[in-house]
Amino acid sequence: MQWRRISSGSAWEERYGYSRAVVAGEHVHVGGTAPQMPDDADPPPGAYEQARRCLEIVTEALAQAGATPAEVVRTRIFVTHRNHIADVMRAHAETFSEARPACTGLVVELLDPRWLVEIEADAVFRS
Repeated sequence: MQWRRISSGSAWEERYGYSRAVVAGEHVHVGGTAPQMPDDADPPPGAYEQARRCLEIVTEALAQAGATPAEVVRTRIFVTHRNHIADVMRAHAETFSEARPACTGLVVELLDPRWLVEIEADAVFRS
């Protein structure tokens, strides 16, 4: 099975030894994606806007892998408060309405106190 790593260029990837995404055979695994902004600028203040930013990064990683949001089969949503889930899932629906992936939502504490949401995605290339 062939493996290929996809990088977002984040300094965290090199520092902590991970990739934004990994293509393994027919599968694309996009790691936890926070609403990171260029030059470590503050993320948008709202959960919906942060989710949109996460999904922009996820979609870019999928594109680099040769996949699309329509090929996503599983997502994991991490929010810092359950009150954020409706806004985050609205952004999720806008991106994955065609795929309708299996989805898990969790309330957690994220690494950066500015972040309200983090999103993972797994895709399978369509034959």
